[in-house]
Amino acid sequence: MVCVENPNNKFPISNQIQNQNNKKQFNLVERTARFGEKIIDFAKTINKNLITRSLIIQLVKAATSIGANYMEADCAESRKDFRHKIGICKKEAKETSHWLRMVAKANPELSNECRKLWQEAHELTLIFSAIRNKTK
Repeated sequence: MVCVENPNNKFPISNQIQNQNNKKQFNLVERTARFGEKIIDFAKTINKNLITRSLIIQLVKAATSIGANYMEADCAESRKDFRHKIGICKKEAKETSHWLRMVAKANPELSNECRKLWQEAHELTLIFSAIRNKTK
């Protein structure tokens, strides 16, 4: 297990995935945690009104649960349990994409930032889809 320094804490990081082509390591625990943190920071910039309040709540819930569900998958009790939890990660990533689209509609001035975050949510969806498909 590797520990990553954080100004406030140390977080244990496990389950690193290695890309076969370039041997670069991808750490989904860290990547999903950072994505959740970016969404939290982004949510703080959204103007609160009757429409955006529920969008913000849904966006933060979906985006932060990606990492939480991946942590659960990392500790799965069986192959079936792992596959199920990875499927939840995929669902939450797709849902995050949806809420980002709705936030962009409600706040057109945030479209560029939504697009960047949407791209990461989309990439996570593809990653979890590939993992789930390879886990039969």
